[in-house]
Amino acid sequence: MNTNKLILPLMLALACGSANAGVLPFLGGAQQFAVLGAETVTNTNATTLHGDLGVAPGSSITGTDSVTFASGGAIHQTDAIAVRAQADARSSYERLAALAGGIDLSGQDLGSVGVLGSGVYRFSSSAALTGGMTIDFANDPNGVIVFQIGSTLITAANSFVNVLNGTSTNGIYFQVGSSATLGADAVFAGNILAQQSVSFGSASSIACGRALALGAAVTMIGNTVSNDCNAYSPTSLGGDYGSGGYGGFGVAVLPPSDVPEPASLALFALGLCTVGVLRRGRRAGLKTAAA
Repeated sequence: MNTNKLILPLMLALACGSANAGVLPFLGGAQQFAVLGAETVTNTNATTLHGDLGVAPGSSITGTDSVTFASGGAIHQTDAIAVRAQADARSSYERLAALAGGIDLSGQDLGSVGVLGSGVYRFSSSAALTGGMTIDFANDPNGVIVFQIGSTLITAANSFVNVLNGTSTNGIYFQVGSSATLGADAVFAGNILAQQSVSFGSASSIACGRALALGAAVTMIGNTVSNDCNAYSPTSLGGDYGSGGYGGFGVAVLPPSDVPEPASLALFALGLCTVGVLRRGRRAGLKTAAA
């Protein structure tokens, strides 16, 4: 299977985005959040967040007196910021789910599949992680990895995700068809976009990423979630984490499209970037004429 064809729609936008600081992050308004629930967010015990905490369209957030915002985060309860973040998270979820092709890992444990590189990986139903999973971006700033999971994502206690040779522009996304559960003391990396809920076991963490629940609750029990990777200790796993929370910070991810042969990739990407520049220039000219 030619895996280059699986992630080209993702890589094209990344290639353009690196030259265009004005392109929005793929997660849109959800980018600034560490934790975002739909109906409720609950917390018990001391929790540390790097990023915002929010809920929409529901309004219940409990246990905030035990939450420490380590990097100036804020709480958003059904305000315009939380509402927009939910809408953008939903849009991101749908675009990830629509990616075609992919390598089928159904029935396999993520802890035993070996080192995974950029690409789309799918599970027809549930996905599990026991022990450790390693992702290697091979120093590719355009590397993106997407996990399409039909139902649940469950990680065992003390499981971990190790990321090698990553940068702040890389993306890791778990598109979960129902709910995600992180086991006690698990150390996770990547953005969880769950159709229903996200539940944290005691002292589990997302060292670099986000917990985004689109339909129900986020439940925390003394956890750490860092959308800027500040919770990651290089001595703990030996991995390389970027500074954008693996949300493709500063770049966009395009929806699926017809894919040219790999030999045409560079020219096709350059063409798209050029078209974008010309269109922006044309719009600017029209505005000047109108003035």
